[in-house]
Amino acid sequence: MKLDHLFSTFRIKGMELKNRSVMPAMGTGYASSDGTVTDRLLAYLARRAAGGTAMIITEVCAVDTRGKGFPNELGAWGDHLVPSLARIPDALHPYGAKAVLQLHHAGRETFPVAAGGTPEAPSAIPSVILGQPCEEMSIPRITEVVEAFGKAAGRAKKAGFDAVEIHGAHGYLLTQFLSPFSNQRSDAYGGSEENRSRFVLHVVEAVRGAVGKDYPVIIRISADELIRGGYDLEFMKRFSPRLVAAGVDMIHVSLGVYSTPGNLTIASMDTDPGFNLFRARAIKEATGVPVIGVGRVRPELAEQAIAGGDADLIAFGRQHLCDPDFMNKLQQGNEKDIRWCTACNQGCIERLSFEMKSATCTFNPSCGREFKEGQGAGGAVYGLGALQAGQGHTAGAPGNGRRVWIIGAGPAGLSAALAASGKGCAVEVFERDGAPGGQVRPASRPPHKEAFMDWVNWAVNQLEKQKVSIRLREEMTGSMLSADRPDAVILASGALPAVAGIPGIDSAHVCDARDVLMGRVGLKDPAVILGAGYVGMEAADFLIEKGIRVVVLEMQSVPPVGKFTAHGYWLHKRIRDGGGRLVYGAEVTNIGPEAVSFVQKDQEWREPAAMVVTAMGARSENGLETVLEKLGIPCRTVGDAGSPRRLLEAIHEGHKAGREI
Repeated sequence: MKLDHLFSTFRIKGMELKNRSVMPAMGTGYASSDGTVTDRLLAYLARRAAGGTAMIITEVCAVDTRGKGFPNELGAWGDHLVPSLARIPDALHPYGAKAVLQLHHAGRETFPVAAGGTPEAPSAIPSVILGQPCEEMSIPRITEVVEAFGKAAGRAKKAGFDAVEIHGAHGYLLTQFLSPFSNQRSDAYGGSEENRSRFVLHVVEAVRGAVGKDYPVIIRISADELIRGGYDLEFMKRFSPRLVAAGVDMIHVSLGVYSTPGNLTIASMDTDPGFNLFRARAIKEATGVPVIGVGRVRPELAEQAIAGGDADLIAFGRQHLCDPDFMNKLQQGNEKDIRWCTACNQGCIERLSFEMKSATCTFNPSCGREFKEGQGAGGAVYGLGALQAGQGHTAGAPGNGRRVWIIGAGPAGLSAALAASGKGCAVEVFERDGAPGGQVRPASRPPHKEAFMDWVNWAVNQLEKQKVSIRLREEMTGSMLSADRPDAVILASGALPAVAGIPGIDSAHVCDARDVLMGRVGLKDPAVILGAGYVGMEAADFLIEKGIRVVVLEMQSVPPVGKFTAHGYWLHKRIRDGGGRLVYGAEVTNIGPEAVSFVQKDQEWREPAAMVVTAMGARSENGLETVLEKLGIPCRTVGDAGSPRRLLEAIHEGHKAGREI
């Protein structure tokens, strides 16, 4: 892959970057509740710097305690925080990475538990998504917050950061002032376009005044809110030159707000790569200053974007979570060793926003655990020389050559094999099917999910390099275990489809969704799918793309797959746009040769069906646990064999078992 432009240097003011890659701000939840930097956050950031990226922008850092978006947000609201913040550039600079502090105020997009009271905003209009009441900021309070941005920028410079980035995107306070969607003031800070712009320009001027003329100031913007009643790209093209006049040196061109349909701010696998680059070019042309492009950009597309003038730098967000070494691997020509991000959003934004847990990565279980798994000599939490690149386990950790058998080459089994082999165990993997991957194989067949097999291919490639054998078409038996007696077993045998006791369920035209996705059965029109979980919805998406008319029957009265996640939103949209129907509260009573009968709200219905597809969940396949217990062979059961869940749990449990076996 020829990437001369991506690996060219770049200078802005006094800051010179070794290449054109940027790690943008991404929330982790790793900081302390008092706003200070933790060893966990430091190790995580330093691990990315060690991977070769040129510029790392911290996650949001509150300029005022009332502007915190979550309880353990980084802070720059007081001078006492400078020594803590200084740990970040001190950790990144040895790897040649530049450190940028992102200055943030959440406005209405927060809760009292984080803000320490009622959230504040331009107008007392609750967030569309959070629904949290807020109060309108007074003019004296506006002045205080403007000054807080300036003081925080001064602290960042004092702490040794190479630049600051003002967070003016994604529906936070600065966006709220700019947008008629959230700003309904009638004073000097609301109403006209000129008035709505005033707060943001004052913030930029305060920041520039605090850091001086030679210090780089970046602003992250949403070039288009993509919501009804919000501002659009044409507004931002008019406004962005004023940002430059006020003191901005570079613009980071993102898009969207919390309530943008499909969550395009953190775009899922359902969106096209580079879908936002045209906006970066538009802002670059409007302002004449460098811009950072972002939005599902892979390296080859980044090269084209830089060469073609769409952007000067490229932000690779979630790719840094999935494989912190990807830039070094690209430079060394080791593309096959890169663990590519699929934009699944399970481990990062959805875990942080919906599960209220610290972020990680579905495919990289070491993400966020660097401080535990990668301690260097002398216990330095960011002494990362002890890490094997991309694996996240300590190099040379003793495994004593223990013979570990892993039963199943699905995601849990492959992850366990990688970890156990890296620990020094002699690993063999047994898989009854003719190919590795387990449930990832059918899961990669619906539209926009092809990239899921990238991880399987990556894992198999890594195991081959570690000389780990995957024995395909070998189903493990008790006699095999008894005869050869490995030192330990990791049971990753997966799960089988669950089937309800519905009359007619054994009919010839009834098949499992996984068989449909794998092409094991012929497709017939129309089709009825039983179950509206992710498997059923994705099977519907798959069939609709093939031209099959689809009705999905779900027993629950509410959708199991909500529209609040990005992938869920796009699934619902594609099924609806493709003519599919979703029927909730439907209790199937009979499957006949030509129709499915069901009851909904005490009324009986019949839905024509030439093909019936079952997607009613799964049941764990772990019968070998009893055999292993009788033989006295230590065993860990992981993934769907323990309990059918998501890909994240399978990969993480396998990794943990492999490290601990």
